[in-house]
Amino acid sequence: MNFTIRPLALLIALGLGGMATAQSADAPAGGAPAADTAGDPAAFSTGQEVGGVGETYTKETFGDWQLNCIRTADGSDPCQLYQLLKDDKGNPVAEVNLTALKPGGEAVAGATIIAPLETLLTQGLAITVDGGKEKKYPFTFCAAIGCISRVGFTAAEVEGFKKGAKATVTVVPVAAADQKVSANISLKGFTAGFEAISKLVAESAAP
Repeated sequence: MNFTIRPLALLIALGLGGMATAQSADAPAGGAPAADTAGDPAAFSTGQEVGGVGETYTKETFGDWQLNCIRTADGSDPCQLYQLLKDDKGNPVAEVNLTALKPGGEAVAGATIIAPLETLLTQGLAITVDGGKEKKYPFTFCAAIGCISRVGFTAAEVEGFKKGAKATVTVVPVAAADQKVSANISLKGFTAGFEAISKLVAESAAP
């Protein structure tokens, strides 16, 4: 089906067709609307808000990080920091969703990193900050969107992110097990972004 933009007058006629018919039958000379329809609230639409429950939206941006949230019915809207990672050719390689964690565990931040389905799972996922010591993490499972690794970062590692310029994520493709594919996580805006997500997590945990 082909859709075309109709002239404004025709759109008005289509949208108010019922009211126009009633007015033409009862309107007095001169085109004044009939009294029984002019003040009828049922004849007018109040519209509908775009974006409902379950919709993802960007609440704020911190440097290269987006604070993405999911709209809920009660307005609690859980949020995470998000960044799309690309290789040196500009191809999407992975994406990161990161949040602050509630106190009590060794990890103070948790990240869900999604890599392509063609990733060699046995090699895990490696992360370094500014070329420092490499740390490897296992993949948890694979789904239609890709292979997921759930990574926990300690307080010291989060401090390293705040002071660093970039973190590098490295995976090994199944088709070329002797090669590695890397993508950089920009740490520009991380400090402000993590402070924002930490505040939201603390507020949600408050009684």
